[in-house]
Amino acid sequence: MEQGQGLQVYKFGGASVKDAAAILNLCRIVRDFGPKGPLVIVVSAMGKTTNALEEIYELAYAGQAYTEKLRTLDQFHCGVADAVASEPDDKFGVPGLGYGGVTLGTLLEELPERLGGVMPGDYDQQYDQIVGYGELLSSLIMAKALGAQWLDCRSLICTDGNWREARVDWAATERNIDAALPPLLARGLVVTQGFLGGTADGRTTTLGREGSDYTAAILAYCLRAESVTIWKDVAGLLNADPKIFPDTVCYPEISYRETIEMAYYGASVIHPKTLKPLADRNIPLRVKSFLDPEAAGTLIHECQHPALAPAFIRKTDQALLSFASKDFSFISEENMAVIFAALAQAKLKINVMQNSAISFSVCVDFSERRVHQLLDLLREQFTLHYNTGLTLFTIKNYDAASIARLTAGKRLLLEQRTRHTFQFVCQG
Repeated sequence: MEQGQGLQVYKFGGASVKDAAAILNLCRIVRDFGPKGPLVIVVSAMGKTTNALEEIYELAYAGQAYTEKLRTLDQFHCGVADAVASEPDDKFGVPGLGYGGVTLGTLLEELPERLGGVMPGDYDQQYDQIVGYGELLSSLIMAKALGAQWLDCRSLICTDGNWREARVDWAATERNIDAALPPLLARGLVVTQGFLGGTADGRTTTLGREGSDYTAAILAYCLRAESVTIWKDVAGLLNADPKIFPDTVCYPEISYRETIEMAYYGASVIHPKTLKPLADRNIPLRVKSFLDPEAAGTLIHECQHPALAPAFIRKTDQALLSFASKDFSFISEENMAVIFAALAQAKLKINVMQNSAISFSVCVDFSERRVHQLLDLLREQFTLHYNTGLTLFTIKNYDAASIARLTAGKRLLLEQRTRHTFQFVCQG
């Protein structure tokens, strides 16, 4: 599809589809504020569904009872489906949500079958086969509410088998999307899932937690879209989380580069991988509020702007890992190469790192299973210590006042300063 035909991509996150009222609000936004040209809508799982599916999967993996939690999840989705669609379906007691042989009922039957097959081993691969049902269910309900076409993106977004953080095969994905989407868009609105991809042999993959933004960018890149809009419960791209900082500032416009750095450091509005494919094809990204769709929001594009207000970014549930050589030798490049390889094998992403003569420390998102895997890999070569329950703060475009404000009364375990960024790890 050639650029200039007005194709747009909307992405609606979990908060914007959290219940029936929220979905009906989105239908109003699409009807009253949507583009005149073709539109693809990317949908996340509803509300806290992904968290619930993760909990259910953990119970299944541990061989513990999960049926009551699964029943609650089923009833929730059926209730929302009843509230947003009007055609009864006698077989499943919910509206007739059927697209290409896939119905809400068949999805709700598949999920317990897959959970019943969960067994020890291949934790991440089995995770992807279970947790992706949240997006499948929400997108089916959303498509019905809008009277739109439903598309299973797993057959289009080709990835490798790097479970829970799958890497996109861009050439194959672009071929698939370019063949499948234009004919559908010629007939009307298309709704699909965020977060999901598929391997060549048909297994579901996920693109990383909160990866629905990335899906929107993949589709926009492949279709050469005019723009992408991410609809959030905030006014736009803010300099801080308004739930934590009461005096937030909304950036009216901001560059790709500045936003990529903020996302990398953990700003929750946009997934870190989202910006690169958009910047590569100069596709602007808008962040707008589904609570106030008439407001301007934030425009992210290639631009020059004056100095920005300092951005405050907080990441909780962090672990600080420290590695020391057992023979008191210096931490050399060879030692660090071993540590980096083990971190990659355990799929632990470094948020901050710092070294001294005989020790090397990293701050990572805490996962007990992954940290213990790392310890098993390195305990023979290094003495290892770690602290959990920590918080990582980042100030982008800091000044003296912003540092003093954020560090006051906190016990800093690690701090690091560059030309534009100040980071520290603290307890609590």
